Amino acid sequence: MSSQKYIIGTFNDEEPLLEAVKEVRAAGTPIHECYTPFPVHGLDEALGYRRSRLPRAAFMFGVLGFSLALFMQAWMLGYDWPMNIGGKPALAWPDFVPVTFELTVLITALGMVGTYLVASGFLPGNEAKMPDIRCTSHVFCIAIPSNTADYDKIHALLMRHGADEVEEREIEL
Repeated sequence: MSSQKYIIGTFNDEEPLLEAVKEVRAAGTPIHECYTPFPVHGLDEALGYRRSRLPRAAFMFGVLGFSLALFMQAWMLGYDWPMNIGGKPALAWPDFVPVTFELTVLITALGMVGTYLVASGFLPGNEAKMPDIRCTSHVFCIAIPSNTADYDKIHALLMRHGADEVEEREIEL
């Protein structure tokens, strides 16, 4: 992995961070990422993030689970090993509903866990990429690539918005 220099600003509260993000973006300076100990309402809009595509992935996993469940039951009960149970037809579609529902939920849940882990880089064995370990408990951080911003200008802007610390560090993010 390659390391890069970032201007790291730390805040003790989410409101000053949110205001600082809005002003930094209004100044035209790109922000690499914000690190918070809990979700901050409105931060994704302030950072300019687009709507997530995870709901589409969930729908596709649901369709896969639904199709797999119907195919599996139709194959096993209608073709591979048809049985006459109580005079019912081999392909009794209303009987397929519970298994179809459960397999749809299972495939969707497992697929979304895998998708989330891959998309966010939380695969087993990967180290956490955070500018400050305190971001996991009580500190809010903003990381700005130093090659795209003037340090003195960003330092003054972040301090004006209530930053506790502003420093330039070379880190792997």
